[in-house]
Amino acid sequence: MPESPARLLISCGEASGDLYAGQLLSRLRARYPSLACFGLGGDELAGQGAELLAHIRDLSVVGLVEVLSSLPRLHRVLRKVLARVDAARPDAAVLIDYSGFNLRLARELRRRGVPVLYYVSPQVWAWRRGRVETIRRTVDRMLVLFPFEVSLYEGAGVPVTFVGHPLVDVVRPAPDREAFLRSVGLDPSRPVAAILPGSRSQEISRILPTLLAATEVLARSHPQLQFALAGATSLSPGSLEAILGQRPMPVLRGQTHALVGAADVAILASGTATVETALLDTPMVVVYRVSRLSYLLGRAFVRVPHFAMVNLIAERRLVPELIQGNFTPERVAAEASRLLDDAGSAAAQRAGLALVRERLGAPGAADRAAQIVQSYLPGGGGGAAAPHVGAIGERPG
Repeated sequence: MPESPARLLISCGEASGDLYAGQLLSRLRARYPSLACFGLGGDELAGQGAELLAHIRDLSVVGLVEVLSSLPRLHRVLRKVLARVDAARPDAAVLIDYSGFNLRLARELRRRGVPVLYYVSPQVWAWRRGRVETIRRTVDRMLVLFPFEVSLYEGAGVPVTFVGHPLVDVVRPAPDREAFLRSVGLDPSRPVAAILPGSRSQEISRILPTLLAATEVLARSHPQLQFALAGATSLSPGSLEAILGQRPMPVLRGQTHALVGAADVAILASGTATVETALLDTPMVVVYRVSRLSYLLGRAFVRVPHFAMVNLIAERRLVPELIQGNFTPERVAAEASRLLDDAGSAAAQRAGLALVRERLGAPGAADRAAQIVQSYLPGGGGGAAAPHVGAIGERPG
């Protein structure tokens, strides 16, 4: 235990990163009860006693074109963070995903001599691989969630540790499916479709109207099917209801895992939610849409065959993904109907999801990440002693 309080900077810009940040800080506080933490995050990070310089609700941006209009605001946030760093230099920094902002922050931290750990890799294996060189120059250690990321960073000469996926520890269905469904006004004897339109306002505006139209198509062919909408806690109150209008569909906030675990099918925006749905063993249809210009600009840089994270982990098209022009109410309804009506299709997808869960690693990712961060803090043993690969010195399989 260090004699003086250690100081840590944590920076994340999205709901999933905020969840991981809160987990990590919780584990670190068990080792450093007086740890002083500040940075960027949301309610999870703040709930662990971190001082927020900006909230994720003001940081999330979707699409290349949309980022351009947000640059002045994000630059002001960066200046605010760096001013705090200069006033009270942290012993280390943990940057979580959010690469457009965090890689720029990493460069500034390196100039100031602050050790940088990057938890949750930018998707450099998917697009803009040139960022690996930026990471090599600015990041002291990568803490990655997927085994396939290790060889990429090792080949580039970047110190890397596979810690596993933190969602393995937190994603659980409701203990009593029937009781949960009754508690939210749904009939346990009828099938349920969970609708997850995303966690950012820009996603909601582009995705939710089409999802609602798809539920109307599905309702005609499956009159017994019930629908419930999962609302991210990071969204402003009433934002989903404004689009939902008079449709009689419950909006459940803070109950996403219970809803998805109880559902017969999930229809969801591409992102971390696909991993959560895989952990809950629920068949899914994945959708996504950005502005046309953002899609055309970004598509030229994408170098992977799939968009959905579960498909990337499985290394095949395990779940249907309907992107941009393919994302129509009729296509969504057709894919969801196949999973609802064809037991073989649902069973085949579930078999693939079991492989995805296996590749996400063992429980304890946040603990392993905290152990490595600790080695960079005063009295923690020194960053050079951090393990190179694997949770407990083993190479991931």
